[in-house]
Amino acid sequence: QVQLQESGGGLVQAGGSLRVSCVASGRASSRYTKGWFRQAPGKEREFVAGILWSGDRTWYADSVRGRFTISRDDAKNTVDLQMNSLALEDTAVYYCAAARTGTKFDDWGHGTQVTVSS
Repeated sequence: QVQLQESGGGLVQAGGSLRVSCVASGRASSRYTKGWFRQAPGKEREFVAGILWSGDRTWYADSVRGRFTISRDDAKNTVDLQMNSLALEDTAVYYCAAARTGTKFDDWGHGTQVTVSS
């Protein structure tokens, strides 16, 4: 099992930027595909961005492509999400996740709140 801990959430004005980070621990956790998801109030959790275990492929939800960038540092066992041009609809709890096989995300962090204000 992988333990995941998010940090870096907070309050930001629309149009601003924020970076959230996730540190993983557990056996072989640095070799897993990682992702970010989010859940807004009253909505289901949705995929935001993913990065392959090898680090050479990333993919994004249409709603964030071009604004958000996912990256990983396997030496530190972290995965970050840089969020630019934030909009009100980006307000959500952001969760880090890890996939032990393929892109089936098995392990989850507890989430970090991101609030975008007008």
